[in-house]
Amino acid sequence: MKLYLSLLSLLFISVSCKNATQQNTADKEMAIKDPVQTPAQNGMEHAYFASGCFWCVEAVYESVKGVEEAISGYSGGTQPNPTYEQVSSGTTNYAESVEVIYDPKVVSYQTLVNIFFGSQDPTTANRQGPDRGTQYRSIAFYQNNEQKQIIENTIKRLNESTFNGEIVTQVLPFQKFWEAEGYHQNYERNNMNDPYIKSVSIPRINRFKKQFPELLKETATH
Repeated sequence: MKLYLSLLSLLFISVSCKNATQQNTADKEMAIKDPVQTPAQNGMEHAYFASGCFWCVEAVYESVKGVEEAISGYSGGTQPNPTYEQVSSGTTNYAESVEVIYDPKVVSYQTLVNIFFGSQDPTTANRQGPDRGTQYRSIAFYQNNEQKQIIENTIKRLNESTFNGEIVTQVLPFQKFWEAEGYHQNYERNNMNDPYIKSVSIPRINRFKKQFPELLKETATH
């Protein structure tokens, strides 16, 4: 039994190292690409973030004044039409991500970036809370040089003031967002009794609300 467990452990480490190497290679290739800008529609602009389970991130942003909608999906990879099962395997280089549709007259991109860093732990590589794997890594996607500068300046400021240089969030040019399957949308709102929602999502969003009460919609309560 001990020999079996040792072999199983070695296999897990080998697969994890292989996946990490593949991710690093894919991210380097992604980082040199030109960003893709999503056009504004009816005055609404789009922003893209990944910071762990998209159920949690979607719920955070949908509670913010000026955010019309937050959509769960996948970004950071290249395979077309990714599915939840494929992304969950941790082998596609996709991360669970959220598309934030917002009114820039009400909430700025800088504020969205502040929310991004303030509602997660940006110092844990390939992990957020109980969720582990490359699909849960922290990524701020930029669509132009102005957004990139805002993200990098925020990281610099937070590394100096709060995180002692330990932020591992990736800053990558946005390429494409694939909307997740329908049952993932508004999952936290529609599944309040789900054990994961009760033990992980709701405490996470409540920590965010306590930190940023001035940003909340009047209806953003649990």
